[in-house]
Amino acid sequence: VLEIPLLRLVDDLPLPSYAREGDAGADLVAAEDVTLAPGGGRALVATGAAIAIPVGYAGFVQPRSGLALKHGVTCLNTPGLIDSGYRGELKVL
Repeated sequence: VLEIPLLRLVDDLPLPSYAREGDAGADLVAAEDVTLAPGGGRALVATGAAIAIPVGYAGFVQPRSGLALKHGVTCLNTPGLIDSGYRGELKVL
């Protein structure tokens, strides 16, 4: 098991977590309310979390199928690559 250090940037948000045992990825939450324009609006959404991926590894942000199905929202640049040297807040486009 690879340990990934995590920094919570917003105190009242839940930490990224796995919905079920054995899941490949943890679920992120939005740290801000966002209103998208109808027909294809875009926004860079803060997550309130930062991680420290070890050298030689990478992280990926993938859209959840339920978000697209229920709300018509998906990640624009999927998969979103998080390089091991990035130490800023995770944001989703």
